[in-house]
Amino acid sequence: MINRRAFLKVTAVAAIGGAMGMTGRVHAQGVEPLALKGYDPVAYFTDAKPTPGLEQFELLWDGQRYRFANALHREMFKTSPDKYAPQFGGLCAMNLSNGVRRESDPHNWVISNGSLYVFAGERGMQNFTKAPAEIAARAAAHLRAQKASATQ
Repeated sequence: MINRRAFLKVTAVAAIGGAMGMTGRVHAQGVEPLALKGYDPVAYFTDAKPTPGLEQFELLWDGQRYRFANALHREMFKTSPDKYAPQFGGLCAMNLSNGVRRESDPHNWVISNGSLYVFAGERGMQNFTKAPAEIAARAAAHLRAQKASATQ
């Protein structure tokens, strides 16, 4: 049996999702998480800087809500999401290479080998540039291991 508080929360989440035009899943905690703290992932490639996205240009992809500065960026992302989406779901690449899941700061970023990497701090970003392929491989291995242990 659902209590009144839980019913109101579910109703509010559904209303927010409907108002945003979302067709994605709703998590128990609420709406899908906002990727890159709302920054436009395509702008890192086209404008070479972090650019805030706008709610009106939002897109649900891979379990996260992405925002874009304009409709063109949203369409570019729709066409090639793997090209523009941050690696490791936007987690800090440097921390993840050490087995630690940590949220990133979208102002600390690097494009390496055609991929976007974000970091929790400037030091992590600087350290990553010393051995990007090795660090990215280590981060990917840790993420795979974490996902595997979560499914067991």
